[in-house]
Amino acid sequence: MGLCHAKPVKIPETQLDNQVINTENTQNLPNNLPQSNNNNENVKKTPKFPFYSPSPLQNWFKNSPSSVKSTPHRFLKGPFPAASPAKHIRALLARRHGLVKPNEASIPEGSEECEIGLDKHFGYSKHFVNNYEIGEEIGRGHFGYTCCGKGKKGSLKGVDVAIKVIPKAKMTTAIAIEDVRREVKILRALTGNQNLVQFYEAYEDDENVYVVMELCQGGELLDRILSRGGKYPEDDAKAVMVQILSVVAYCHLQGVVHRDLKPENFLFTSKDDHSPLKAIDFGLSDYVKPDERLNDIVGSAYYVAPEVLHRSYGTEADMWSIGVIAYILLCGSRPFWARTESGIFRAVLKADPTFDEAPWPSLSPEAQDFVKRLLNKDYRKRLTAAQALSHPWLSGFPDIKIPQDMIVYRLVRAYICSSSLRKAALGALAKTLTVPQLTYLKEQFQMLSPSKNGYISLQNFKIAVVRNATEAIKDSRVIEYVNMVSSLQYRKMDFEEFCAAAISVHQLEAMDTWEQHARRAYELFEKDGNRPIMIEELASELGLSPAVPVHVVLQDWIRHSDGKLSFLGFVRLLHGVSSRTFQKA
Repeated sequence: MGLCHAKPVKIPETQLDNQVINTENTQNLPNNLPQSNNNNENVKKTPKFPFYSPSPLQNWFKNSPSSVKSTPHRFLKGPFPAASPAKHIRALLARRHGLVKPNEASIPEGSEECEIGLDKHFGYSKHFVNNYEIGEEIGRGHFGYTCCGKGKKGSLKGVDVAIKVIPKAKMTTAIAIEDVRREVKILRALTGNQNLVQFYEAYEDDENVYVVMELCQGGELLDRILSRGGKYPEDDAKAVMVQILSVVAYCHLQGVVHRDLKPENFLFTSKDDHSPLKAIDFGLSDYVKPDERLNDIVGSAYYVAPEVLHRSYGTEADMWSIGVIAYILLCGSRPFWARTESGIFRAVLKADPTFDEAPWPSLSPEAQDFVKRLLNKDYRKRLTAAQALSHPWLSGFPDIKIPQDMIVYRLVRAYICSSSLRKAALGALAKTLTVPQLTYLKEQFQMLSPSKNGYISLQNFKIAVVRNATEAIKDSRVIEYVNMVSSLQYRKMDFEEFCAAAISVHQLEAMDTWEQHARRAYELFEKDGNRPIMIEELASELGLSPAVPVHVVLQDWIRHSDGKLSFLGFVRLLHGVSSRTFQKA
């Protein structure tokens, strides 16, 4: 697509061993790239008190070369290459679709040999030629290409459309066939959201599958960014982010994770400056339940989340990608970059994006906080799409509709299964929430249709989801999860208890004000909920097994002076400590 004018990361030669240069990204780069003079390392603030926050990510890279601590500023002064997948992502996709050449090396992923006699009949209509005329090619992806076209008859007669053509010759594995089937199924199920490309119909013949969709003639978000000099003003960036978050929140509620969110996969419907934005390309999308983790590595290198590389991820991976897009929109540079694709991965895993260089100091603190809370390497601390729409940076933006948030269902389930002591601790923490946080929770509570006296039952959770369900929610088995939550035996909740149940301790911990929240909550807990407690009773409250040496691991949880829960114990309790946690320690 063009050149990338950027500052290179200086990596010692010893760290470049075994790296494969992505010539597609580097062969056209100018030789006189400006050198980075940013030698300062980002210093993370350490909290003034100990707290329990185990990392969910194992360090599988202990023997790998260490990466730079921060990423130098790289302005997008001109067109840059499309964010191609890193080498092993390409290898996995090639294996997935049976495109590995006989002598081509790839990461071993188990036996996925091409099958003979694959059933390539999808059951789609075979009358494509009768209904549409196909025009010139307008885009090309990994395993297909897109053409413009025009309807010949029916309601789409004379209407310009986009036609994605997927050759059956490239479907050489059962997985490749299932990917196509799932993409069509997802598009068909999710059609109806204003920021998702309109799906019309799928056809097939002996050679191809044809997916007929709305034609978006305004170009890619990436091209619009570059035409504006590489970045957006804050107000314009807000308009883009609201549309992206709206469609992603819609997908996540239905149990669909996109897995390839990037500026190239958002198109404007027209050339107008205020044209609606549409999400496209669900070829890598998949279904995921709220309590499920995916493990196959797919996506694009610049936008891939750390947990994807660790092969354990859910919908939070999409939120990381949105954070990268927001970073680019606001400052015109990539948060993670290197001259090689493996270097990009090291930056994603190890480096922290810089917020010290221009234009970040001139941007609002709310904008910086918004991006930082999306680019948190701990997926538990990342904002969901619904929470991001409720963020103070977007407050006041017209016509924002906050959808249901499935994280509420997960948190309420965990709360119900918690000990009475932890419920009291969470109740104290909920009383420290700010007005924006309470606003988000109030909206979530109201969507559950509380009774006139202000109470909800667990059946309200099921009713609310069914009200907004599509066919996708059945295929993703999210409805099974909701049924399980609604079947739990628990009393009715008022708004105050709902706040305690739906609060995410990990997300609060990611905020600069976390220490104030924790200290204030402990003060309230001391007055209302703290009481003398024996170590054996505490172990029972936490559900610890007899095999756990409770006197050793819990002795600093209780004050020796009066036998009450200490501040350290209180903070650890908030995080939902279990016997599994101690077994890992």
